[in-house]
Amino acid sequence: MAESKFPPENIFSALPPEISRVLFAKARIVSLAADQILFLAGDEGDGCYRVEEGLLKASVAAAHSGERILAIFGPGAVVGELSMIDRAPRSASVSALRESKLRFVSRADFEVVAQSTPEVYRHITAVLARRLRNTNAALVATNFLSVKGRVAYALLSLAEGFGKDVGSGRILIRQKVSQSDLAAMAGIARENVSRVLKDWTTRSLVSRLAGYYCLESKTAIDREAEL
Repeated sequence: MAESKFPPENIFSALPPEISRVLFAKARIVSLAADQILFLAGDEGDGCYRVEEGLLKASVAAAHSGERILAIFGPGAVVGELSMIDRAPRSASVSALRESKLRFVSRADFEVVAQSTPEVYRHITAVLARRLRNTNAALVATNFLSVKGRVAYALLSLAEGFGKDVGSGRILIRQKVSQSDLAAMAGIARENVSRVLKDWTTRSLVSRLAGYYCLESKTAIDREAEL
């Protein structure tokens, strides 16, 4: 896939393999059932996690629109690292979109590793910087794009993170997401997402099979997301 303005959260939240191995060498396994909460906004930041299997979402409660999904994390992503830097409470809630397995390293163990391998801080900071850029892009989408543009942004973000090029400009999103998830990512009502997807399905721009979305024409969806 060509370089895009939609950063793949599951890749951009990952640490270099050698750093990840050192940091999580003695980590304990944490298992989550689908919809199980890992932590809530405001909880103590007692450690960070690496996703081994499954899919997680980071979200905040929006006053008038319920949940707003800030990011979706797949295998390799690091979650909860901000509290390793500022020691503040969790800034968002994280829960499992489906059954997941994680590795957890406590703040105390993190600091021990960081003392012997100080470049851990540099790489964690790089993860945070990339995530901030991603958040800025999502903020622009929410405030300046049309309803269709917001849905397009959400789908393109998922395609960049979890997509597979299946030929002829078609991108299969290899993670199951619901219309409610897309609505929470886009910051709009689920009914609006449903109307947009129905229109795009009729026009053969998007298809869905067994819960998996496919961008039948990524070029056309890109155009929908243009300011």
